[in-house]
Amino acid sequence: MFETLSITGELIERTSSTVRVQEIVQLSLAPVFLLAAIGAMLNVMNQRLSWLFDRIEFIERQDEMGEAGREVEELPGLIQRQSYAQMAVNLSTSAALTICVVVAVLFISAFIEPRIGTLVAVLWVATMVQLSAALLLFFRETNLARATARERRQRSREILARKREKEME
Repeated sequence: MFETLSITGELIERTSSTVRVQEIVQLSLAPVFLLAAIGAMLNVMNQRLSWLFDRIEFIERQDEMGEAGREVEELPGLIQRQSYAQMAVNLSTSAALTICVVVAVLFISAFIEPRIGTLVAVLWVATMVQLSAALLLFFRETNLARATARERRQRSREILARKREKEME
Protein backbone atom coordinates (compact mmCIF):
# COMPACT_ATOMS: atom_id res chain seq x y z
CA MET A 1 0.00 0.00 0.00
CA PHE A 2 2.85 2.39 0.87
CA GLU A 3 4.47 1.56 -2.46
CA THR A 4 1.29 2.57 -4.33
CA LEU A 5 1.14 5.84 -2.40
CA SER A 6 4.79 6.45 -3.17
CA ILE A 7 4.26 5.91 -6.91
CA THR A 8 1.13 8.08 -6.86
CA GLY A 9 2.93 10.81 -4.97
CA GLU A 10 5.86 10.70 -7.37
CA LEU A 11 3.52 10.91 -10.38
CA ILE A 12 1.67 13.86 -8.87
CA GLU A 13 4.98 15.57 -8.13
CA ARG A 14 6.16 15.11 -11.73
CA THR A 15 2.89 16.30 -13.26
CA SER A 16 2.38 19.24 -10.94
CA SER A 17 4.85 21.34 -12.90
CA THR A 18 2.80 23.56 -15.17
CA VAL A 19 5.88 24.37 -17.21
CA ARG A 20 6.55 20.70 -17.89
CA VAL A 21 2.96 20.08 -19.00
CA GLN A 22 3.08 23.19 -21.23
CA GLU A 23 6.26 21.91 -22.89
CA ILE A 24 4.61 18.59 -23.68
CA VAL A 25 1.51 20.31 -25.04
CA GLN A 26 3.75 22.42 -27.29
CA LEU A 27 5.61 19.32 -28.47
CA SER A 28 2.33 17.63 -29.33
CA LEU A 29 1.05 20.52 -31.46
CA ALA A 30 2.84 19.43 -34.65
CA PRO A 31 1.40 15.90 -34.49
CA VAL A 32 -2.04 17.31 -33.73
CA PHE A 33 -1.87 19.63 -36.76
CA LEU A 34 -0.80 16.65 -38.84
CA LEU A 35 -3.77 14.73 -37.46
CA ALA A 36 -6.09 17.54 -38.61
CA ALA A 37 -4.51 17.45 -42.08
CA ILE A 38 -4.96 13.68 -42.26
CA GLY A 39 -8.61 14.15 -41.32
CA ALA A 40 -9.07 16.59 -44.21
CA MET A 41 -7.33 14.16 -46.59
CA LEU A 42 -9.53 11.32 -45.38
CA ASN A 43 -12.60 13.41 -46.09
CA VAL A 44 -11.56 13.91 -49.72
CA MET A 45 -10.49 10.28 -50.13
CA ASN A 46 -13.74 8.99 -48.65
CA GLN A 47 -15.78 11.18 -51.01
CA ARG A 48 -13.96 9.67 -53.99
CA LEU A 49 -14.35 6.18 -52.57
CA SER A 50 -18.08 6.74 -52.07
CA TRP A 51 -18.40 7.97 -55.64
CA LEU A 52 -16.63 4.85 -56.89
CA PHE A 53 -18.87 2.56 -54.81
CA ASP A 54 -21.97 4.31 -56.13
CA ARG A 55 -20.76 4.23 -59.74
CA ILE A 56 -19.89 0.54 -59.60
CA GLU A 57 -23.21 -0.30 -57.98
CA PHE A 58 -25.10 1.79 -60.57
CA ILE A 59 -23.38 0.08 -63.51
CA GLU A 60 -23.94 -3.37 -61.98
CA ARG A 61 -27.65 -2.62 -61.49
CA GLN A 62 -27.90 -1.31 -65.06
CA ASP A 63 -26.14 -4.47 -66.27
CA GLU A 64 -28.57 -6.72 -64.38
CA MET A 65 -31.45 -4.92 -66.08
CA GLY A 66 -29.70 -5.17 -69.45
CA GLU A 67 -29.35 -1.39 -69.76
CA ALA A 68 -25.63 -0.87 -69.06
CA GLY A 69 -24.37 -0.61 -72.62
CA ARG A 70 -20.64 0.04 -72.95
CA GLU A 71 -20.39 1.31 -69.36
CA VAL A 72 -20.11 -2.26 -68.11
CA GLU A 73 -16.76 -2.51 -69.91
CA GLU A 74 -15.37 0.04 -67.43
CA LEU A 75 -16.08 -2.05 -64.32
CA PRO A 76 -12.64 -3.69 -63.98
CA GLY A 77 -10.96 -0.28 -64.15
CA LEU A 78 -13.41 1.20 -61.64
CA ILE A 79 -12.84 -1.73 -59.30
CA GLN A 80 -9.07 -1.22 -59.57
CA ARG A 81 -9.49 2.49 -58.78
CA GLN A 82 -11.71 1.55 -55.84
CA SER A 83 -8.95 -0.73 -54.56
CA TYR A 84 -6.36 2.07 -54.77
CA ALA A 85 -8.70 4.50 -53.01
CA GLN A 86 -9.52 1.96 -50.28
CA MET A 87 -5.84 1.24 -49.65
CA ALA A 88 -5.17 5.01 -49.47
CA VAL A 89 -7.96 5.42 -46.90
CA ASN A 90 -6.67 2.48 -44.87
CA LEU A 91 -3.10 3.81 -44.83
CA SER A 92 -4.27 7.32 -43.94
CA THR A 93 -6.36 5.94 -41.10
CA SER A 94 -3.44 3.90 -39.76
CA ALA A 95 -1.24 7.03 -40.00
CA ALA A 96 -3.82 8.94 -37.95
CA LEU A 97 -3.84 6.18 -35.35
CA THR A 98 -0.04 6.22 -35.24
CA ILE A 99 -0.08 9.99 -34.68
CA CYS A 100 -2.50 9.49 -31.77
CA VAL A 101 0.00 7.03 -30.28
CA VAL A 102 2.79 9.61 -30.81
CA VAL A 103 0.84 12.21 -28.82
CA ALA A 104 0.12 9.72 -26.04
CA VAL A 105 3.76 8.62 -25.90
CA LEU A 106 4.91 12.24 -25.79
CA PHE A 107 2.78 12.83 -22.70
CA ILE A 108 3.79 9.58 -21.07
CA SER A 109 7.48 10.20 -21.75
CA ALA A 110 7.42 13.41 -19.74
CA PHE A 111 6.41 11.59 -16.61
CA ILE A 112 8.45 8.39 -16.63
CA GLU A 113 12.13 7.81 -16.06
CA PRO A 114 13.07 5.78 -19.14
CA ARG A 115 13.31 8.15 -22.07
CA ILE A 116 11.40 6.91 -25.07
CA GLY A 117 12.37 9.52 -27.66
CA THR A 118 13.51 6.78 -30.03
CA LEU A 119 10.02 5.29 -29.95
CA VAL A 120 8.52 8.69 -30.81
CA ALA A 121 10.97 9.06 -33.71
CA VAL A 122 10.18 5.57 -35.03
CA LEU A 123 6.44 6.23 -34.79
CA TRP A 124 6.85 9.56 -36.58
CA VAL A 125 8.79 7.91 -39.41
CA ALA A 126 6.16 5.16 -39.61
CA THR A 127 3.49 7.83 -39.95
CA MET A 128 5.37 9.54 -42.77
CA VAL A 129 5.81 6.23 -44.60
CA GLN A 130 2.10 5.43 -44.27
CA LEU A 131 1.11 8.91 -45.45
CA SER A 132 3.52 8.80 -48.38
CA ALA A 133 2.14 5.45 -49.50
CA ALA A 134 -1.44 6.69 -49.08
CA LEU A 135 -0.75 9.80 -51.13
CA LEU A 136 0.94 7.77 -53.87
CA LEU A 137 -2.07 5.45 -54.08
CA PHE A 138 -4.44 8.41 -54.11
CA PHE A 139 -2.32 10.05 -56.83
CA ARG A 140 -2.54 6.82 -58.86
CA GLU A 141 -6.32 6.66 -58.46
CA THR A 142 -6.86 10.30 -59.44
CA ASN A 143 -4.46 9.90 -62.37
CA LEU A 144 -6.51 6.97 -63.65
CA ALA A 145 -9.71 8.99 -63.22
CA ARG A 146 -8.70 11.57 -65.82
CA ALA A 147 -8.71 9.03 -68.66
CA THR A 148 -11.22 9.26 -71.50
CA ALA A 149 -14.00 6.70 -71.80
CA ARG A 150 -12.08 4.91 -74.57
CA GLU A 151 -8.92 4.79 -72.42
CA ARG A 152 -10.91 3.50 -69.42
CA ARG A 153 -12.43 0.69 -71.49
CA GLN A 154 -8.98 -0.19 -72.89
CA ARG A 155 -7.52 -0.28 -69.37
CA SER A 156 -10.35 -2.57 -68.24
CA ARG A 157 -9.67 -4.93 -71.15
CA GLU A 158 -5.99 -5.03 -70.13
CA ILE A 159 -6.95 -5.79 -66.52
CA LEU A 160 -9.20 -8.64 -67.66
CA ALA A 161 -6.46 -10.01 -69.95
CA ARG A 162 -3.93 -10.04 -67.08
CA LYS A 163 -6.49 -11.71 -64.85
CA ARG A 164 -7.08 -14.44 -67.42
CA GLU A 165 -3.32 -14.97 -67.82
CA LYS A 166 -2.92 -15.43 -64.07
CA GLU A 167 -5.81 -17.90 -63.97
CA MET A 168 -4.23 -19.95 -66.76
CA GLU A 169 -0.90 -20.24 -64.94
